Amino acid sequence: MSVIADNDNAILVSDKAKAKVAKLMEEAGIAGDPSYFLRVGVVGGGCSGLSYKLDFDNEAKPMDQVFENNGVKVVTDLKSFLYLVNTELDFSDGLNGKGFYFNNPNASRSCGCGESFAV
Repeated sequence: MSVIADNDNAILVSDKAKAKVAKLMEEAGIAGDPSYFLRVGVVGGGCSGLSYKLDFDNEAKPMDQVFENNGVKVVTDLKSFLYLVNTELDFSDGLNGKGFYFNNPNASRSCGCGESFAV
């Protein structure tokens, strides 16, 4: 599994998202295990047509795209990557909603909850 380290056409991770990912990995008992990574994907559904999916995984697939940004290893399948080029994963713990969200320059519109988008 080769890592694409340059930030051109990558999936980026904000400092807040990095901190939350680290905390969740610690809670799951997988912190410090280099075989685990954050899998990011796009699936059909949601009010705008496509939804984001996040999970921890330790099994890469042959066509996966692998990135290292801000100390976080991010893996996505090739199909999802086409929708996620130059997207930044961020985390908000403010009053307007708590959770991960994506700053996706490829989305032509997104829903009010920020969990789905269209291209």
